[in-house]
Amino acid sequence: MSIGIIGTGSYIPGQTIKNQDFESQEFLNADGTPFKNENTIIIEKFKAITGIEERRYVEKGLNTSDIAFLASEKAIEDAKIDKETIDYIIVAHNFGDVSHGQHQSDMLPSLASRVKHHLRIKNPKCVAYDMLFGCPGWIEGVIQANAFIKSGIATNCLVIGAETLSRIVDPHDRDSMIYSDGAGAAIISQSKNQGEILSHSSATFTYDEAFFLFYGKSYSPSEATTKYIKMYGRKIYEFAVTHVPQAMKDCLDNSGVTIQEVKKILIHQANEKMDEAIVNRFYGLYNMEAPDDIMPMSIGKLGNSSVATVPTLLDLIKTGKVKNQEIHKGDVIIFASVGAGMNINAIVYKV
Repeated sequence: MSIGIIGTGSYIPGQTIKNQDFESQEFLNADGTPFKNENTIIIEKFKAITGIEERRYVEKGLNTSDIAFLASEKAIEDAKIDKETIDYIIVAHNFGDVSHGQHQSDMLPSLASRVKHHLRIKNPKCVAYDMLFGCPGWIEGVIQANAFIKSGIATNCLVIGAETLSRIVDPHDRDSMIYSDGAGAAIISQSKNQGEILSHSSATFTYDEAFFLFYGKSYSPSEATTKYIKMYGRKIYEFAVTHVPQAMKDCLDNSGVTIQEVKKILIHQANEKMDEAIVNRFYGLYNMEAPDDIMPMSIGKLGNSSVATVPTLLDLIKTGKVKNQEIHKGDVIIFASVGAGMNINAIVYKV
């Protein structure tokens, strides 16, 4: 018996926000001064760098724990298991439940406890807890689930990545256009001919990098008391393209398979140019060029939904919703992510 993903599910919010919807936004520099360029030029440059044309925002009546639950229902149904046999529910997020129109985070009780409550699971031995690990949180949750099952203390684990970033962005910061909402879930279990985790790796860099992503004040002086997600984009880009390719190589080298066997790379999507640079440098470490279509992309239509990007992308490909992208039985794929902390992780997985 191997340990693998036996079911997936996702929730894609119904509200589509296009780049044009930001044309009347008041974008400001960090010091509160206006940009010299018009918004149309700012948005055009943004699209060229990130690849984002539109993103999804969650509906007013739903919260992070709600969409985590909705994705979980689909994963449980896909796995064809009794929900009462789930030993662990791990919910990766970063900002808890933030109600529409509010900015205060609510994480009491934990989002995992809320998901278990919504699922109406009676078994008290089903342990529910949250994972705060930046954008790599879902992958790290899968790594923990793998360890629980391998050690014999679990049989089935539900791992969810969910976020509503649209509710914690500064409307005066042009970086707000990057972020989006969504949820993806997977059942990790002992499996026979349903997939296998071959290797994994994780790392945390904090000596100089801990505050590359942080909570900061609005760029608008009139909103200085409210804090929002902020980042040093250039530093994150340089960090990611420097460290992520080597982490992926280390993981692959420990997996027992070769680079030629890799069919897909599902990477956290925060910036299209950055992801392309990461994958190109990864293949460069093997003195190879990256194959065409090796990296399925969803950022153009879905934006950066943090912990939800990788599990959502996996589910969308499995269900035939990503054009010209398929995953077949026996394929070797790599999951990889980088994010706040600064954290990096990767998994080599055989479908």
